[in-house]
Amino acid sequence: MASAGDPPTGPRDAADQNFDYMFKLLLIGNSSVGKTSFLFRYADDSFTPAFVSTVGIDFKVKTVYRHDKRIKLQIWDTAGQERYRTITTAYYRGAMGFLLMYDVANQESFAAVQDWATQIKTYSWDNAQVILVGNKCDLEDERVVPTEDGRRLADDLG
Repeated sequence: MASAGDPPTGPRDAADQNFDYMFKLLLIGNSSVGKTSFLFRYADDSFTPAFVSTVGIDFKVKTVYRHDKRIKLQIWDTAGQERYRTITTAYYRGAMGFLLMYDVANQESFAAVQDWATQIKTYSWDNAQVILVGNKCDLEDERVVPTEDGRRLADDLG
């Protein structure tokens, strides 16, 4: 995974510039809600059950096609720990969208969603889109946040 602090390596590949649109998206939420696993599953179609906490911020690039357009998604994986908050909020401003994530098996992560939403409003631009994601749905036996509570919160957040 590329790190935000890594310098560019070599000349830029012309194919890297071949896209119709580019969107910067941020994954945010408490530590251990599964942001990194979500990103690896989406970008690389891989999954590892081993937990490795993100330090600072990392990103991956995924190209998708929609209506005959090539769309480059730059997806940033942020650290959920409080000590990295000043680093990660610096990346909010340029983001066009946020995946605000909580763990359906962790009530504390769900309760923190409102605080994360406030940070988005404080540090991002007004038109940034937010998608609320209830993650780890495969752990149905451990679920403590009912689906309806997630829907209600998504409606409340707009």
